[in-house]
Amino acid sequence: MEPNFSEKDAEALNNKNIHTYDFKKALRFSQDQIRTLSRIHENFARLLTSYFSAQLRTYVQITTEKVEQVAYTDFLQQIEKKSILGVFEAQPLTGSMVMKFSPEVAYVMFDRLLGGQGNVVQRSSDLTEIEISVINRIFNQSLGCFQEAWTSVIELSAELKEIEVNPQFLPMASPNETVIIVNLLAKIGDTEGKIQLCLPHLVLEHVLPKLSARHWLASQKKAIEHEEVEALEKRLHGTKMDIAAVLGEVTVDIKDFLDLKAGDVLRLNESVDAPVKLYVDQKQKFLAQPGTSKGRLAVQITGLCGEGEFYDEG
Repeated sequence: MEPNFSEKDAEALNNKNIHTYDFKKALRFSQDQIRTLSRIHENFARLLTSYFSAQLRTYVQITTEKVEQVAYTDFLQQIEKKSILGVFEAQPLTGSMVMKFSPEVAYVMFDRLLGGQGNVVQRSSDLTEIEISVINRIFNQSLGCFQEAWTSVIELSAELKEIEVNPQFLPMASPNETVIIVNLLAKIGDTEGKIQLCLPHLVLEHVLPKLSARHWLASQKKAIEHEEVEALEKRLHGTKMDIAAVLGEVTVDIKDFLDLKAGDVLRLNESVDAPVKLYVDQKQKFLAQPGTSKGRLAVQITGLCGEGEFYDEG
């Protein structure tokens, strides 16, 4: 049976962008949830940049390329040979997730952390015990960044379960299971590579309601915790400022200045009973009177000033 379209209907269809939909690979995440996951992992990328910059002591820049949903089998097919895969769990989420370092990223990290210049030297042999120890530390610290990036949505406790180099040993989801792939571009010195996260739908299902933009933005505007207020006050109390008490000012010629000697008197522009101007970080804030305290010169604040002039120490 042929569809009965009028010329007008046919023209309308031709002008629309029609996308093929594969019901075997149903999309399980909304665009709103994808955008929220992108924001979370943009923060994750910034945290990784700070961590790796400190550890590798070289230029590191990690950015989020894209966040997409694909079938699990598609993720397995795109894993490069010699990639290093860290399988981890993050309570209270149930199920396993994967963090993947491409060969370029993994081997330049090995070289830098073991005292080299960051050369990418891939070998056909298996990882040594030292390299396994190093990559374990890298994954654990990276999972700490992962936890911190997700705190705006849920408190996670991430734990590395195993390290694999063969994707065939990653039966953590069925082939057609929808997974989120977070693609990060990593630049370490002159080397570029990828870091990927594979987050199955079944694992994220528990937090899907919290991945809406409305819920995520609301969580960003939560009230400041009492501990944060105390930490802020503690830092403010330890802040140091330059304070200068100015009795008065005088202008002299260079010749007279060079001829000054002990016992000379300079006449200031203020009278003896005029208040002392007190400057905080070169800006006049208070009026004061001079005196002594415990045998040392001091000033006592007598009043406040509005927006005053700046004091030029030079």
